[in-house]
Amino acid sequence: MHHATSGNLDKRGVGDVTTLTLEEFYEKAWLEKLGYRFFRNPLVMFILGPIFMFLIMHRLPLPRYGKRQTHSVWLTNLGIVALAAGLIALVGWKAYVMIQLPVIWLAGTGGIWLFYIQHQFEDVYWERAENWNYVASALLGASYYKLPKVLEWFTGSIGYHHIHHLSPRIPNYYLAECQRRSPILQRWARVVTIPESLRTVRLKVYNESRQRMEGFPKTEAPPVGEGQTGKATLSNPS
Repeated sequence: MHHATSGNLDKRGVGDVTTLTLEEFYEKAWLEKLGYRFFRNPLVMFILGPIFMFLIMHRLPLPRYGKRQTHSVWLTNLGIVALAAGLIALVGWKAYVMIQLPVIWLAGTGGIWLFYIQHQFEDVYWERAENWNYVASALLGASYYKLPKVLEWFTGSIGYHHIHHLSPRIPNYYLAECQRRSPILQRWARVVTIPESLRTVRLKVYNESRQRMEGFPKTEAPPVGEGQTGKATLSNPS
């Protein structure tokens, strides 16, 4: 997610977890709804997703990339091929695949999970461009994933994601101290614990009128009299 668009419902960053508003979900054709339900399934997002993202999508120089990004993708791919060829020559292709695939999958699953938790929680802040606020987006639109100290160390204090969005130049080894010393951060940070994070997988759409993430609606069409409330203020989540 781009820092400038975090919490902005009009500007979705290229790395965002695709999220529809409740109204957008109602407006989709049945096949699009089915595809969205499939994508938001935890087995797809956290099991198949890492392989798809890191072995396929991140290896492609997509049309939206600029010249510098395209060169970076090709150079990275060249480096991966060279390293893989060297390791296969050293240990054989079977050993290489049996080591590399689990590592990619586990690391990718952890990365996607952390990114999901950082922006997909019940009272997350999302707002239209005209009402969007940088500080509110950082403090209320990015979570403080409160991890045990050992996991906090292994993840490089990535749980302090709200501080990272507020000021990306703060190094990771100062993030915990910033949280401890700031009454504002302590008051407004959206704390998510590990048990709470497990419950966020049920969140699928953003309810515009309630300003909350919710599960899928029980019906495929809005109840009579609903469906127009939030259209003037909200659109695509960021």
